[in-house]
Amino acid sequence: MASALHVLAALAAVLLLALAGRTFARWLRQPEVVGEVTVGLLIGPLVLALSDRELFDALLPPAVFDVLKLVGQTGLVLYLVGLAHKLRLGADGPSKRTLSALVGGAFALPLVTGLALVGIIMLTDDQGARGDASLPALLLMVAVAMSITAVPVLSRILSDRGMSDTVEGRFSLASAVAMDGLGWIMLTLAIGLGAGSLAALGESGVALLVGGGCALLLRLALRTGTARRLCVRLPKTSAIAVGAAAMGIAHLTEHLGMTAIVGAAMAGLAITGDTMAVWAGPVAAVSRAGRALTPVFFVVTGVTVLIGTFSAASWVLVASTLALGCAGKLVGGYFGARLGGMSPGSAYRVGALMNTRGLTELIVLEAGHRAGILSSELVLALIVMALATTAMTGPLLSLVDRVERRRGVLPADPAASRPMATESSIP
Repeated sequence: MASALHVLAALAAVLLLALAGRTFARWLRQPEVVGEVTVGLLIGPLVLALSDRELFDALLPPAVFDVLKLVGQTGLVLYLVGLAHKLRLGADGPSKRTLSALVGGAFALPLVTGLALVGIIMLTDDQGARGDASLPALLLMVAVAMSITAVPVLSRILSDRGMSDTVEGRFSLASAVAMDGLGWIMLTLAIGLGAGSLAALGESGVALLVGGGCALLLRLALRTGTARRLCVRLPKTSAIAVGAAAMGIAHLTEHLGMTAIVGAAMAGLAITGDTMAVWAGPVAAVSRAGRALTPVFFVVTGVTVLIGTFSAASWVLVASTLALGCAGKLVGGYFGARLGGMSPGSAYRVGALMNTRGLTELIVLEAGHRAGILSSELVLALIVMALATTAMTGPLLSLVDRVERRRGVLPADPAASRPMATESSIP
């Protein structure tokens, strides 16, 4: 009984801290997820720094922490169902030429900067950051981590700034969807390479086949007339069924040697297409439930990854990661947009939007860390980069607007001057 009360108290404290983080982020005119993630990641190391290990273990004993890990993992899996579901939606409208150029610039250059970051780690002989993973797996995982653009956070920023129907907003979101889809494929390959042997790689392949087969069965089941009628009549029950199925696929893939994140993504991808539109409501409900629990994931990540790494991580590594992360997305996004025919101002905005990483980045880092590919020191550097680049998005967009207003390019309301993207508005 005491343990159950302790777990409930810990969950309540985490959710209250998340609320405080969101409130503080709004006060700073930042996306709420920035405050939520920052508070969640830092609270564990901060409590330990201000107290001692004995008091920390009394506040968060191993039994309670294990429950929090399970809750955080559950929240992450459920949230990913909705995130993966959206990766197959809404990429219609923007011209293929501009979209291809933007994806090429904003995805290819960050991949190169990821390789450059691994090169810096090797040249500086930073064994803590290097870890024990094979070099191919490390190269691919870091490249993926540097190339991610967070679709959920980007969508929120576009909505908050009234940019959802602008040229820059529609192309940025469509490009982010395409890039994250490519990123998930590469992430799966990196985890397979990180297995370290042909036998282990074969086990990962089996896990993918089994997980993919279960996802296909889920898709076929949800397309039946009985399931569709159940969805319409009992949406809450349908949401519970979808969540349970996604949890089953996720844990099965993890049991077979892959991360549960990949299984959750496959479940979300299975519930897509015109014939599955009726399931959009239950999937959204599942995703909202998972999103409500993700603050627990941030706290668990902070305790398991960040405690002990602040002093161990090299500031050269942190600074290099941040510089390369900004360069890859800002420069790659800008030149990709210019190559696609956008004006310089629009290209600057697209580069700033592509630099948004947020929660999706943390999910990728969690997968890489759990697979033993990313060391704690490297995860810390990439977390700093993810939070900093996400926080930079709003100020950079405001800076571009101010510069263009001074030049007379924009009126007082910049969003009003940027029309909705169409095939004819972009060459």
